[in-house]
Amino acid sequence: MEFQRILHYFPELTELQIEQLSRIRPLYEEWNAQINVISRKDMDNFYERHVLHSLAIAKVIKFKQNTQLLDVGTGGGFPGIPLAILFPKCKFHLVDSIGKKIKVVQGVADSLGLKNVKASHENAKNITEKYDFIVSRAVTRLHPFVGWIKMNVKKNSYNDLPNGILYLKGGDLTEELGEISKKYHCYSLPSYFEEEFFETKKVIHVEL
Repeated sequence: MEFQRILHYFPELTELQIEQLSRIRPLYEEWNAQINVISRKDMDNFYERHVLHSLAIAKVIKFKQNTQLLDVGTGGGFPGIPLAILFPKCKFHLVDSIGKKIKVVQGVADSLGLKNVKASHENAKNITEKYDFIVSRAVTRLHPFVGWIKMNVKKNSYNDLPNGILYLKGGDLTEELGEISKKYHCYSLPSYFEEEFFETKKVIHVEL
């Protein structure tokens, strides 16, 4: 069963987290019937391509209590919703410029009882609050993305990685990474997950 992959890679989950993660697919199937936020092909591989991919960030860093995170271009709620389940003592602000997607995010968060999630129909460029980390899944090239959100990152870090961006992206990123002047580190997902889907995928940490 696809869900077993989550338990395989994250054996330390609590009963509540297991229950929430097991309910996440039926909730998205229900919402998807009304508002199409996930393709049929991806829904067939939901836990691998959405949940596990989102949780790759949790393999790179264990967020400390009260860490504040902004998920830019969250779409249907990724990586924010799975990370919010894994880190219930952190605060997540999920934003997307498409209102119907945020409706799905809010509905899923409410159904799962996620009190640590705030969802906003908003363009990231209009966000003025500051956060410890900005998370995102390949919404654009990194260079313009850094420009959008560099003013939203708090100066003082208290996690094991310096404050900044945690970006999920795949493919050959040599040229793209050459465009940014900030210090960064790439974490290759095959180091954590054995599935073929993750072969070229990475978490990129950009210090800001």
